[in-house]
Amino acid sequence: MILIPAIDLKDGHCVRLLRGDFAAQTCYADDPHDLLTRYRGFGAEWLHVVDLDGASKGDASQEGPTNRGLIARLAAQSDLKLQVGGGLRDTAAINAAFDAGVARVVVGSAAVTQVQRVRGWLDEFGPDRVVLAFDVRLDHAGIPCVAIHGWREQSTLTLWAAVENFAGSALQHVLCTDVGRDGALTGPNVELYATAVRRFPNIAWQASGGVRDARDLHALADAGCDAAISGKALLDHLIPLEELRPFLPNA
Repeated sequence: MILIPAIDLKDGHCVRLLRGDFAAQTCYADDPHDLLTRYRGFGAEWLHVVDLDGASKGDASQEGPTNRGLIARLAAQSDLKLQVGGGLRDTAAINAAFDAGVARVVVGSAAVTQVQRVRGWLDEFGPDRVVLAFDVRLDHAGIPCVAIHGWREQSTLTLWAAVENFAGSALQHVLCTDVGRDGALTGPNVELYATAVRRFPNIAWQASGGVRDARDLHALADAGCDAAISGKALLDHLIPLEELRPFLPNA
């Protein structure tokens, strides 16, 4: 399992949301370029970037407050590969991301609302260049149900049904965030990811939400995750570099 550091961008600044709530935002003084350099120095191979303005606005290909220019500059300055999401809901937005140098796009809401189109993107762009992101909240029975449109709309579609919609497709990568743990440093939902791997063993699962220390990373690795995404724990310097090295390909 590899560690993928995460940067969330809003108005050109690095921020973290608590449990997906735009009203519960922490803004960091760290410059995104400096963070990229820091994580590359750690030995990371990938950087996960979320354009929160694009996610909340709904279409990163339209004019308006997105971070497209900043993301293009990040992609241009380094051999660290960028995995980028936030408002990528049409072909034009995806093409623009690839043209800007992004290595892999993250498709969220469209993977729920435009299944056939997204299946086509997997064929058109290749399964290694498209990650489907399902942000979930657990219902009263503990079943993971998908939230869409920048976490503002809660659907009744289960994570398992959302993935089943892509049965027979070229789907390779799925990023799953437990919204209730995102940014909360409460530990990841290891049981959720272990179940995901057990149900869909041919998918490379990326776990996001709740990572607080190296023990969490080892637990996710033991659960069979392909990658763990961490934002707040790294921004707050909570995990010593020597404890991160087993999960950094170029360390």
